[in-house]
Amino acid sequence: MATDIRVPALGESVTEATVGQWFKQEGDAVAADEPVVELETDKVTLEVPAPASGTLASIAVKEGETIGVGALLGSIGEGAGAPAAKPAGAVPAAGANGGEKAKAAAPAKTPAGEGALIDIIVPSAGESVTEAEVGEWFKAVGDAVALDDPLVELETEKAAQEMAALAAGTLAEIVKKTGDIVHVGDILGRIRANGGSPKPIAAGPEDVHVREPAAGAMPPSPAAAKLMAERGLAADQVSGTGTRGQVLKGDVLAALEKLPGEAAPLAAPAAVAPVMARAPSAPGEEAREERVRMTRLRQTIARRLKDAQNTAAMLTTFNEVDMSAVMALRSQYKALFETKHGVKLGFMGFFTKAVCHALKEIPAVNAEIDGGDIVYKNYCHIGVAVGTEKGLVVPVVRDADAMSIAEVELAIAALGRKARDGDLSLDDMQGGTFTISNGGIYGSLMSTPILNAPQSGILGMHKIQERPVVVDGEIMVRPMMYLALSYDHRIVDGKDAVTFLVRIKEILEDPQRMVLDL
Repeated sequence: MATDIRVPALGESVTEATVGQWFKQEGDAVAADEPVVELETDKVTLEVPAPASGTLASIAVKEGETIGVGALLGSIGEGAGAPAAKPAGAVPAAGANGGEKAKAAAPAKTPAGEGALIDIIVPSAGESVTEAEVGEWFKAVGDAVALDDPLVELETEKAAQEMAALAAGTLAEIVKKTGDIVHVGDILGRIRANGGSPKPIAAGPEDVHVREPAAGAMPPSPAAAKLMAERGLAADQVSGTGTRGQVLKGDVLAALEKLPGEAAPLAAPAAVAPVMARAPSAPGEEAREERVRMTRLRQTIARRLKDAQNTAAMLTTFNEVDMSAVMALRSQYKALFETKHGVKLGFMGFFTKAVCHALKEIPAVNAEIDGGDIVYKNYCHIGVAVGTEKGLVVPVVRDADAMSIAEVELAIAALGRKARDGDLSLDDMQGGTFTISNGGIYGSLMSTPILNAPQSGILGMHKIQERPVVVDGEIMVRPMMYLALSYDHRIVDGKDAVTFLVRIKEILEDPQRMVLDL
């Protein structure tokens, strides 16, 4: 008698999932509770275990198909079945920043005197991430590698991660080139373990060789590496301004501008895939346009922002706040605060705590719509928008309502460092209930922030600027900041939105209200 394999309950507000990969084939033997298929939702990735021992009799839903909770995935029949062949995609999960190493495929048989070939496999990059773009290879074919040496960078829609060597030896083969799109379980390349000599492999037409960076430095970004190879620039001719001295594309362009006369000719025009869209408007005129592939992260940002506009009834309300009281308090205690807590007293701590107080009073701004239901959150996970070299990310300060201002500042400082270093994990960016965006650090005087779906509200902070205002019938110059609250009018009424923003204004203009919980 066959036993059905069905989609289990997927958690709060999740009604459907996409089949990621099957770990077994039809006819394979399976043991009870052994993972047979992976499901991916917009919130979590989970493995479905076998409900009974036997053989996988049928697969009803193929990889990539989307199905609802309770749908039939396949069935298990009686019998021992054939020994299961481990599929290429069945690798253990690794975090967005490396995590546990993926186990290599079984070593291939090699001639006497040569080490075993170890596959470098694309690991699972976490929740709902199924593909990645190959960034920079840090080693060339034939290079010696040590255990845990970074080999290649993978860029997903949420984060970038480095793949480390699973064994010491030499890099025998590069299967996937820079710019290729790969999926979980794909083979990126192979290592000849134990220092064995790899078989000679001719360099592919897209192989780009850039001088190794200094010890401890980041390798050039993929776009910078390609441009350096095209223009024949060596690593010591370009000064990197990125994290840990990484050379960025802008650094290469700046270096080219400083070269006397014409830029260096292309190192090997026929051997490098074109990345420039050359369309001179007149004979002899240099190209003035450039075509660069959008990163996975940038594509995801674009899609989600547009989805938020298409889905939510988005509206923005404005107010302004006199920052005199906060600035005076900060000036009076900033030295003592830093000495005691080891972090500078900034404005984000005050704004985060003011937002938490306002969210408690106006809970609709801290809620989200799930189908025909409104889900109210009785906690405050505050997302803090951070601009990085690769795009906008929103790490989350969890349970900010239960923190002191010092704890909030410490949490934001830690998340900011991780964002700048590219070390944010998926957990760091998930679960936010409200977002704060500080465009003022870039000089923005006023803006209308876009919702971070499925959240119902986002607060935009702006530049503090001295302006004349009327106080008790007299014109005075005060440090003023415009505040903008974008909200989903489907769930938040105009009165609630205005009250929410007024409450933040009142708290910031009289910070003692936070102490007295008023």
